[in-house]
Amino acid sequence: MREEISAALKQALEHGDKRRVATLRLILAAIKDRDSAARDLGRDGVPDEEIHDFLRRMLAQRTESRRGYEEAGQIDLADQEEEESEIIREFLPPQMEEGAMRRICEETIRAIDAAGLRDMGRCMAALKERYPGQMDFVQASCMVKDLLRSKPKPTEG
Repeated sequence: MREEISAALKQALEHGDKRRVATLRLILAAIKDRDSAARDLGRDGVPDEEIHDFLRRMLAQRTESRRGYEEAGQIDLADQEEEESEIIREFLPPQMEEGAMRRICEETIRAIDAAGLRDMGRCMAALKERYPGQMDFVQASCMVKDLLRSKPKPTEG
């Protein structure tokens, strides 16, 4: 993964793509910081899955910023955030489609016998364990919450 990002940076430098260069440098700096912290803990660096996790967080931050800029009428800044998001997405594995994610969320709720919102954490833990890197867990979390809210409450008797 590091090599792929470094190669993309080299290509962006050759083409003079300033936005791409800045975004890729930011990603590589974040990887180096995490690698350094991991080495301090006696590990060889961070695995690709951790890199994917922080890339997803970077993507979520840009999505949120883009919305804020759009609401404030700052379209040029919103476009900039979208450009950066597209660059980050290139290095993430493809995400599951919404319909498939909904079915998996429903199956997980049934499998762990979730009864309500208090089981939200268990549902998300099960999804993250079974489908690492395969879905947008922010979107899945919203979906699980909606499914648990609409689930009929057991009658007490």
